[in-house]
Amino acid sequence: MKKKIWLWNHYATDMYKNRGGRHYWFAENLIKQGYEATVFCANTYHNKSEFIDTKNKRYATDTLDNIPFVFVKTTTALGNGIDRVKNMVLFYFNLFYVAKEYLKLNGKPDVILASSVHPLTMVAGIQIAKKLGIPCICEIRDLWPEAIFSFNKAKERSLLGRVLTAGEHWIYKKADALIFTKEGDTDYIREKKWDTGQGGNIDLEKCHYINNGVDINAFEISSFRKVEDEDLSTDKFNVVYVGAIRPVNNVGNILDAASILKSESEIQFLIYGDGNQKEILEKRIANENLTNVNMKGFVNKQTIPYILSKSSVNILNYSQTEYNWSRGNSSNKLFEYMASGKPIISTVKMGYSILDKYKCGIELGRSTPEELAKAILKIRTMTNQQYEVMAKGAKKGAKDFDFKLLTRKLIDVIEGVH
Repeated sequence: MKKKIWLWNHYATDMYKNRGGRHYWFAENLIKQGYEATVFCANTYHNKSEFIDTKNKRYATDTLDNIPFVFVKTTTALGNGIDRVKNMVLFYFNLFYVAKEYLKLNGKPDVILASSVHPLTMVAGIQIAKKLGIPCICEIRDLWPEAIFSFNKAKERSLLGRVLTAGEHWIYKKADALIFTKEGDTDYIREKKWDTGQGGNIDLEKCHYINNGVDINAFEISSFRKVEDEDLSTDKFNVVYVGAIRPVNNVGNILDAASILKSESEIQFLIYGDGNQKEILEKRIANENLTNVNMKGFVNKQTIPYILSKSSVNILNYSQTEYNWSRGNSSNKLFEYMASGKPIISTVKMGYSILDKYKCGIELGRSTPEELAKAILKIRTMTNQQYEVMAKGAKKGAKDFDFKLLTRKLIDVIEGVH
C-alpha cells in the first residue's frame, strides 16, 4: 500500500506558482518514490493581493506536475498587521473542516508533516493527527518566536513572549518527530533545558536536521534559459546579489563596498530583487553617482539560475545583528549560489558553516564595507586554480543538498514515526 503523506505549509502557494520550492520538491520526489503526497496551503499568496478563487467553498484543488494541491480559504494579508494575524487564524480554523472533507474523498493520510513559518499550522497538524490516530511530524523552518524577539517585535519576558514560548514548547513536546532546517537548531532546545538529558520532556532522538537545498536538475535546465540583460553579456567581473532588499539583508553595505571599488572599472555590481528599501538605495546610487551598480528589480525565480551562471562571485549579504547566525544557514539562496558553481562571500560568520565545510567562499568577521571590498578584490585577483577550487567546492556542496537526497532523509523520518 502506498503511504499517504499530507504536507502542510501555509505559504506553499508560492511554490505552486513558481513550480519549485521545498515542499513542491519533497512532494515530487516522494511521489517518484511511491508515496502519495499532497500539499495543503493557503489560497492567498504571501504579501500579494492576488489569490486562488475557491468558488465560495472553503477549499479548492488542483494538480500540477502530478502533485495534488489543496488551497485552504483564508483572507489576503499585506504587511504584518492585523490582516496577517487574521490570515493565519482563518487558515488554522479552516484546516479542520478541509482535512475532514478531503479525507472523505481521498482517504485517511498515514502521516501529516506540518511546517511552520507560523506555529498555528503545526498546532492544527498535532490536533488533527491525534483525532485521526496518526503521527504528526513538525518542521521548524524558523525558530519562532526567537526570530520575533531578535527583530524586537516582542520582548521575551513579556506576557506575549512567554505565551509564544510556552506554545513552542508544547509543539516540540507533542510532535512525533521534529525536523529543523539548520544544523545547530537543536542547540536551542539544550539552551532552554527542555531536553530529557537536562530533566526536560523533549527527546533529542526525535529531532532531525534536513536543510533547505536545491533541485539541481531543475536548476541546470533553467540555467540555459537565456535572459535578455546586456550587463550579463559583458566581460566584466560580476558581483551578484539576488534576494530581498530589506533591513535584515543590509544591501546598503554592498553599495558602500561598491563606492570603495569605484575606480576598479572592470568590476560591476548587479543587484536583483525587491523590498521596502529598494527606493532608498536607488536614490543613493543616483546621489553618489555609483555607476558601477545596477539595481535590476524583481526577477522571476525561473531566471535566477541563468543570472547566477553569469556571475563571477555571489554575495550572501545579511545584517550581523538582526538575526542569530550561530546555528547555521538554511537560506534557499545559499544553495542556488552553490549550484551555480561560483565562489560566495558571506557578510556574516555562520555557525556550522557550509562555506567552510566545502571551501567554497569567504565569510567576513566584521562585515564592514572595507572588508567586503577586500574580499571581492581577493577573489578577483585569484589564480584560475584557486578560483576553480572554490567553484568545485560549491558544486560538490550543492550535490549534498539536492532534494533527491534530502527527500531520502525525509523518508527516514516518515518511516521512523509510522
